[in-house]
Amino acid sequence: MALPKKGIATITAVGVAVTLTGCTFGSESAESADYTTREASDGTTDFVVVSNPGGGATLSYAADGPIELVEVDDNGSTLAFKDFNGNGELDDFEDWRLDASERAAAYAETLSAEQISGLMLFSSHERSPGDGLTDAQKTYLEDSHLRNVLNAGGSDVEENVTWVNEVQAHVETLTSADAPYIPANFSSDPRSEAQSGSSYTGESTGVSLWPSVLGLASTFSPETIEEFGRVASQEYRALGISNALSPQIDLATEPRWLRVSGTLGENAELAQSLAAAYVEGFQSTYSEDGENLGWGLDSVPTTIKHAPGDGAGEGGRESHTNVGKYAVFPGGNLDEHASVFAAAKDSLGMMTNYSIVLDADGNPVLGDEPVGTAYNGDALSYIRDDLGFTGAIVTDWGVMVGSNDPEAFIATAWGAEDMEPVERYFAVLNNGVDMFGGVNDATNILAAYDLWQERFEAGELEIDADTRWTESGARILTAYFAPGLFDSPFVDLDRSLEVVGSDANVEAGFAAQLDSVVMLKNDGVIAADADWSDKTVYIPHTFDLGHAGLFGPPAYTEGATLNLEVAEEFFGTVVTDTVEYDDEGKVISMTAPDLSDVDGVFVGLRSPNNGEPFSAAGVDAETGEWYPFSLQWAPYTADGENVRITSIGGDMMADGSKENRSYVGNTSRISNAADIDAFNRAITAIADAGVDIPVITVVKANNPVVPAEFEAQSDAVLVGFGVSDQATLTVATGGYEPQGRLPIGFPIDMDAVEAQQEDVGEDMTTYVDAAGNDWKFGFGLNYAGSIAE
Repeated sequence: MALPKKGIATITAVGVAVTLTGCTFGSESAESADYTTREASDGTTDFVVVSNPGGGATLSYAADGPIELVEVDDNGSTLAFKDFNGNGELDDFEDWRLDASERAAAYAETLSAEQISGLMLFSSHERSPGDGLTDAQKTYLEDSHLRNVLNAGGSDVEENVTWVNEVQAHVETLTSADAPYIPANFSSDPRSEAQSGSSYTGESTGVSLWPSVLGLASTFSPETIEEFGRVASQEYRALGISNALSPQIDLATEPRWLRVSGTLGENAELAQSLAAAYVEGFQSTYSEDGENLGWGLDSVPTTIKHAPGDGAGEGGRESHTNVGKYAVFPGGNLDEHASVFAAAKDSLGMMTNYSIVLDADGNPVLGDEPVGTAYNGDALSYIRDDLGFTGAIVTDWGVMVGSNDPEAFIATAWGAEDMEPVERYFAVLNNGVDMFGGVNDATNILAAYDLWQERFEAGELEIDADTRWTESGARILTAYFAPGLFDSPFVDLDRSLEVVGSDANVEAGFAAQLDSVVMLKNDGVIAADADWSDKTVYIPHTFDLGHAGLFGPPAYTEGATLNLEVAEEFFGTVVTDTVEYDDEGKVISMTAPDLSDVDGVFVGLRSPNNGEPFSAAGVDAETGEWYPFSLQWAPYTADGENVRITSIGGDMMADGSKENRSYVGNTSRISNAADIDAFNRAITAIADAGVDIPVITVVKANNPVVPAEFEAQSDAVLVGFGVSDQATLTVATGGYEPQGRLPIGFPIDMDAVEAQQEDVGEDMTTYVDAAGNDWKFGFGLNYAGSIAE
């Protein structure tokens, strides 16, 4: 047994009996063995890997760092443990044989208020892993004891692994008698979604590519969701990511909402089962034959969001900006939204929503004050007491900043704008929140600690500041101990290169993409025996004007409605429009070719683009005019009888009146209306050719759409929710029998959208085609007809 560290303490274990995979320590039948060590490097950071016998924990630490080992003689086996606090003894929190929550509680008791305040921080977006450890990162790691780092960069394996290992080695050097060791915990938003214009190989992303969360829901398969979790979490850990800011499990009862694509659909029962499967898949480690082994080094704790449910933004507007800060529940259906979070409460983390949640009369659903969820004590009591969530709760990013604060940018402290920063932190902590998203500096948390203690000593609070901070520390640290982050924080680059984007993982992701594609119409065009390999097809061109947002002007994009390079893999010849551009590269005109010799027309239709979460879509920034979101490409004017004349949500004005955010009489602002123009151009070109050419429409859906604009003139309709063009074209050409079903219904028209209630699922009149098929939740076709529920 190699011993790379001097000063290793040896302890003889007496009466220790803890069951591990493959071995029971303390049992006379256990085979005696010693731990082994090996040196490893990613080319930048050198570290030591320790393998304990009998399925014991794998340890790692920097080769030239301060961490030493504690040896334990356990019935003839020599086990190794990391000495976090350098006292030469095996403390409970260092004992990997104990339960994660037990270790976390014990360790939290030893940490200072400064260290726990650092654990409460969750960094702003770090977008450049290739830059390595930066001075700014050193500042918050050292001065504020921040350890939760949001990795918002790409998935290049070498860049991520070297950055993570460099950070882990650095935080080891910060260990002292006053500040025991705490590793860095890297988090990520979802990074495994296929893009609709792409192939499926993941060459530019690194990780395997899967459907969007809504696409995963269209499989109606908890097994597929768990398999996604198994693969994605394995790839996350290989990138050094040990916490997932997902799944987003808001119930998508408002079809116009700008974040529907990230949800599990509109049906609570389906969403409950899939959310639980997602958490199970991420938070487990699996054997080579697929057996769930529970927590392990491939496990990633999840953060379910946005509690208690954020899918009911009024008119579909989004609460990242002031435009959408009101979620409305005219149907009184909050409990159903929250039921999805209750089903997934085994998650070690939960994120609250931004929104001010109102009932049909414009009054708060929970509590008396119109404030965002983090500031709403009744809402947090509902989450903790009624839903029974015991893990760490984090605010969404920007919640601790008010629009009145100096240099405020992303400022979403809805209803708490006039509070002093320290009062905001105190209030949110008093409500039971543990962590603060997008905050790099602990100054205000430490001030809140002093304020807490002051109010405790004045008799205003039942527990002192140390007790409250320790409570949060234990919840936060559980998500460190459970996946073995304290024991094994370093990442083996060679293994990561084998795991991330492996052939098996890519194939699994593509299989899920295929399973998720929904066929809604097929007039004999899509069949298993179809052969398109020698056929000529036409794919029209389109463009998207984009929407201005907090991060800059509109992003203009243009291109074929389906990826031409991918299409060429399926067809003999692919033709498209003749496109004329101006000096800025923007499309002036698009002219269809002669289709006389074309065998098929394939048109991609992206969901009508109303904007994205940071675009502040829904109100004209210059005139203050409110306008409707639309699920159709053609202009929609909100003048029907079901349009809400007076909005439910609205700010209180200086004169005591309530702002009216109604968009009645105004018209939608869809930036990719050129998509439906492309479809219509194809239909006109077919008529001009005077021949019968089948039209296959591929809807690239983020939200439901109004099918009346394209269905009647389409011979087949497929829907892909966040999948590659390779997947939809495989199904469209008969290479895979469709299995997907709609996770959310498609409306008959926009009047039906206006008539439905934002918080109630499956309450919208849905589209029925000429064949009598109702495009409602759960509908989908295979070759034989409607897929049985």
